Amino acid sequence: MKSAVLLIQLGTPDSPSVKDVRKYLSEFLNDPRVIDIPALARFFLVNGIIVPFRAPKSAKVYQQLWTKDGSPLLLYSQSLQKKLQTSFGNSLDVYLAMRYQNPSMESVLEDIRKKNYERILLFPLFPQYASATTGSAIEKAMKIIGGWWVIPEIKTVSQFYDDEGFVNCFASNGNAVDIHSYDHVLFSYHGLPVRQVDKVYTDGKPSSEHNCENEITESNKFCYKAACYATTRLLAQKLNLPKEKYTVCFQSRLDKNWLEPFADKTLIALAKKGVKKVAVYSPAFVADCLETLIEIGHEYQQLFVEHGGEKVALVPSLNDSNEWVDALKKIILTHLA
Repeated sequence: MKSAVLLIQLGTPDSPSVKDVRKYLSEFLNDPRVIDIPALARFFLVNGIIVPFRAPKSAKVYQQLWTKDGSPLLLYSQSLQKKLQTSFGNSLDVYLAMRYQNPSMESVLEDIRKKNYERILLFPLFPQYASATTGSAIEKAMKIIGGWWVIPEIKTVSQFYDDEGFVNCFASNGNAVDIHSYDHVLFSYHGLPVRQVDKVYTDGKPSSEHNCENEITESNKFCYKAACYATTRLLAQKLNLPKEKYTVCFQSRLDKNWLEPFADKTLIALAKKGVKKVAVYSPAFVADCLETLIEIGHEYQQLFVEHGGEKVALVPSLNDSNEWVDALKKIILTHLA
């Protein structure tokens, strides 16, 4: 079958200017799957309070992140797409779109529509399912495709945290930085509001009653919290890390009603206990970005030193490594089989 794969990443501003950061934040935060409150309240909150005050501050952070060639997230994602295309050759076509900003899903899917494919695989590059990431990306793609006169066969990838190739790639990155030379290892995942995680469950019980820290079951298989802990167990096993040597935590929180334990507070507690060297994995991100390079690599380093620690080492993400290209190719072929 004539097939296309659409890789979908979260997105990035077109530049670190306040204007472009404001556009990006506005599109991102007005998504009802990201801020899941009534539409009118979300409109006034985002456009009247959050974006006007946050855009100038965020622009300064993006200026720290930006390279001479642009956004690391976009650059790594484009390189990954090109390497995958080279690997597949003429057997299928690989595209890349961002859920927010550019290259836009509208423009890329229009290119795909014109090629008249028989089958399309939608592949959001988020290892653990969350409504605010994978759910939002698939929803928007399906809405666009739903407007086509001819709708081909559509397949989707909901999550891939338990894929052996994915786990092996992250484990290799840890071994490359000599993970066992550090006093402690943090597995830091992007935070989510607890209420969003709880919405996964159809039995009305919160995630706190589903043993998410210890097992994957039929009821919690799409729970972001459960998937994060499962990812950690798989990585810890590959890395031969005993339980006392690592901690699962969640970063980038906006308020206290987000998933705990919080990464910053965990780092402070470790420093106060006398821990000097900490390595940090962030397996919710397959490409390094603001949350890894700046939040962990710079802000957490400063925080750790302020409370008595010495070194926070960010384990690089998968980015565009050849090992990740090979693993991703296998995942794609499995879903198209």
